[in-house]
Amino acid sequence: MPWIQIKIGTVSKKAKKISGMLSGFGAASVTYTDTEDAPVYEPLPGETKLWENTTVTGLFEADTDPEPIIKFFKDHFHDEITCRAEQLEDKDWVREWMNQFHPLKCGEKLWICPSWCEIPDPDAVNVMLDPGLAFGTGTHPTTFMCLNWLDSLHLENKKVIDFGCGSGILAVSALKLGAPEAVGIDIDPQALTASKDNAERNGVAERLSLYLPENTPQKIKADVLVANILAGPLRELAPTIAGMVAPGGSFALSGIIASQCPEIQEIYSQWFKLNEPVFREEWCLVSGIRK
Repeated sequence: MPWIQIKIGTVSKKAKKISGMLSGFGAASVTYTDTEDAPVYEPLPGETKLWENTTVTGLFEADTDPEPIIKFFKDHFHDEITCRAEQLEDKDWVREWMNQFHPLKCGEKLWICPSWCEIPDPDAVNVMLDPGLAFGTGTHPTTFMCLNWLDSLHLENKKVIDFGCGSGILAVSALKLGAPEAVGIDIDPQALTASKDNAERNGVAERLSLYLPENTPQKIKADVLVANILAGPLRELAPTIAGMVAPGGSFALSGIIASQCPEIQEIYSQWFKLNEPVFREEWCLVSGIRK
């Protein structure tokens, strides 16, 4: 059936209050979107980050009269907000969402494939992964660069650590690419659940161990470590991350904005012989070999 959207432009500190008000008027759902084009990076578990200028959208059934709702918000917030109603055409929204995702080739032999899509190359290394709660579907430039990097390695007889595993896409891909075992570490229990589910879907669950940081075995060492998180944690956890890579082992870090690359390189150069950084859009991947 068709719907009516009521869109309210506001600032981040008022967004949650407006969301509650829209729900009070009977909105079937409330969403936040960026009014401008400012990045918001991955939040910590339980944290909700919003853009400085946020549009809060309430979705209402088609027979809802939007005028009293709009009048209420204008009377309450005056010129502090913008407010408008839009007719939303009837669509199969599940199908619309699914159509946003397609098989993605990463490197020479690796494909990331949503489960509802036909596998483009049955002879390739195919990782079946559906978008879900945890971060990581392969489409983001940082994930894509990490997948390309893993695809370029010879992972036979290599133990891999996926530090900040999110959906488990990097660990699962490493296992499908030939690694005999992998370890996923994440601060979010939901990420460990998502990683386990994706490993089971791809038939590699028995070779993947998953840990919260506080439960990770001490003195764990990997031949290959990949960490697709953010520059802040990469900076703060540098000794921990470096200590998990065996001498001669390979590592790659991403989630780094290009302008942050020199700082991350300088920090990690004390433990690693670094390669030339790789850039995709505004993001960077730093890699190297443990000294």
